[in-house]
Amino acid sequence: MIPDRAPFAEYPEHSRGRLVPEPISRTRNAFARDRDRIIHATAFRRLKEKTQVFVAHEGDHYRTRLTHSLEVAQIARSIAHALRLDTDLAETVALAHDLGHPPFGHSGEDELQAQMSAWGGFDHNVQTFRVVTRLEERYPGFDGLNLSWETVEGVVKHNGPVAHRLDEPAWKAIVDYTQGWDLRLDTFASLEAQAAAIADDIAYNNHDVDDGVQAGLFTLDDLAGVPLIGPVLHGVRQDWPGIDERMVRIEAVRRMIGVMVEDVLAETERRIEADAVRSTEDVRTARRPMVAFSPAMLADLGVLRKFLFERMYRHYRVNRTRSQARRILAEMFRLFMAEPETLPPEWSGKALAGDEARKARAVCDYIAGMTDRYAIEEHRKLFSLDLALDL
Repeated sequence: MIPDRAPFAEYPEHSRGRLVPEPISRTRNAFARDRDRIIHATAFRRLKEKTQVFVAHEGDHYRTRLTHSLEVAQIARSIAHALRLDTDLAETVALAHDLGHPPFGHSGEDELQAQMSAWGGFDHNVQTFRVVTRLEERYPGFDGLNLSWETVEGVVKHNGPVAHRLDEPAWKAIVDYTQGWDLRLDTFASLEAQAAAIADDIAYNNHDVDDGVQAGLFTLDDLAGVPLIGPVLHGVRQDWPGIDERMVRIEAVRRMIGVMVEDVLAETERRIEADAVRSTEDVRTARRPMVAFSPAMLADLGVLRKFLFERMYRHYRVNRTRSQARRILAEMFRLFMAEPETLPPEWSGKALAGDEARKARAVCDYIAGMTDRYAIEEHRKLFSLDLALDL
């Protein structure tokens, strides 16, 4: 039987609390309460029509940011359970990690960064932070979700220390915030947050293989010589010689997730032992992340990512969608900057309440919160005269 929690796990009863103190819940610990607040957030619901590689209208079976976040949360929780960490915190950081993504995936982020270059830039990780600390408006007593210190820390630092990024204009929001609540930006986050970060890597590498095959960008045979997935496919076909290609794909992805999770567990346990990690402070002040892939797995993943980059992320069909997406956001951004009165009232008020930088940030926040489908429809209404009556 696995003991309750390891000494280097986070304990909700020892949380550093919330920026605005609140009474303790009778029904949930601090991290479970954070999780529930994220699930009920407007930004979380919008993830259902924000996509990874494919735009929402291209098909119902491809992953969205919402289904991706749920997959990441499941993997993160499994890793945390095996390592005797706090599963609620790992799940919470996983569910929150993509809240700041704009429509159209990385294409949307690239375009907003370009449009905001004169006014502080755009970074989806910082936007996630702004969503949970400011932009969500659900409580009369505070802006944002008033999450516990450990959850906010995990949102900001799940990929490692961020002190080296604080000179980037987009990170000013985090710099300002930490003047009043120190998130220790020069240290690692908890093991639970690290589990969520590596679960993200596991999930997207596997679902990009799955979605790429379904989209016809490449075949299972094309993957036969690719490390990691190739041997898994061979094993599936040996074990189940009579099944169809659809089931081969599904079983191979399932097995590959398992292989990657087992590798993470073995490497993490090795690092914890080698670095004598015995407490949460040891985790934060370590010389390297503790939750990690082995060198052999990283090498195999490098080859797989190269394959996906060449055959999927830069496929001409994906490039066309990326080009369209960037034009949609660029045209809307320029219009709203020139004519902020065309924004919905709750956003035009923010855009008109300050200088050009504040106007640009309000426009950016409005666009970043859009789903793919809403962005497409909003663009049509703004630029197609035949839709004027639908405004």
